[in-house]
Amino acid sequence: MNSELFKLTNIPERSSKPRENGTTMVMDKGLSLNQARDLAESFAPLIDYIKLGFGTSYVTPNLQEKIKAYQDAGINVYYGGTLFEAYVARNQFEDFQRLLDKTGITMAEVSDGSLEMEHEKKCEYIRTLAKDVTVLSEVGSKDAEKIIPPYEWIEQMQNELSAGSEKVIAESRESGTVGIFRGSGEIRSGLVAEIMRKIPQDKIIWEAPKKVQQVWFLKLYGAEINLGNIAPEEILALETLRIGLRGDSFDFFLNK
Repeated sequence: MNSELFKLTNIPERSSKPRENGTTMVMDKGLSLNQARDLAESFAPLIDYIKLGFGTSYVTPNLQEKIKAYQDAGINVYYGGTLFEAYVARNQFEDFQRLLDKTGITMAEVSDGSLEMEHEKKCEYIRTLAKDVTVLSEVGSKDAEKIIPPYEWIEQMQNELSAGSEKVIAESRESGTVGIFRGSGEIRSGLVAEIMRKIPQDKIIWEAPKKVQQVWFLKLYGAEINLGNIAPEEILALETLRIGLRGDSFDFFLNK
């Protein structure tokens, strides 16, 4: 940040990396190697995680070089949960473990958004992976017709954290229209409130790809809320939202 240059008061203090709160997870859905290098060079201090979205890594040219570019910049990079599910659906979990080792990935997302899976089995995968890598686990379905009651969200999150997940991710897809959001993109505010009463804030990453969703979280929970599924071109814009330097959040922190 250029705080020393601008000397503005009443700007929320932002945690420095590595951090547990105020993290930003960016979705890479197919950046080129040069774009990835530019992203890492320009914005690494603002990015905590980069998810190689769904199965894009399978068809990404220069995959190993891209992973290295992110890791060299101090960014945690991991494969999207859909790829993990693709391995599980084919009874190839051990091949997934070998993939992590071979490509030097030290973080894994465990999800069941596309694949029906017994929750205890999901927790077993978390326990196994957590012995070797940092695990993020995603809760919620990618099916807009599947409504999970709040108590079940909370129970699953608690069980997955106990199994070894570093953080749990609240599902919304890259569209922001399922899981914690309705099909219209409207926040399921009662669900979020119930979760926040039971799960520590630093243990949740809320997928919020749309600006209106990010604003809602920042207004209620402050600059240090963990947000995910952020588009690469929105990284700086989100940071200005976090510190009240965009119209949508301009008055959030003026009197604090």
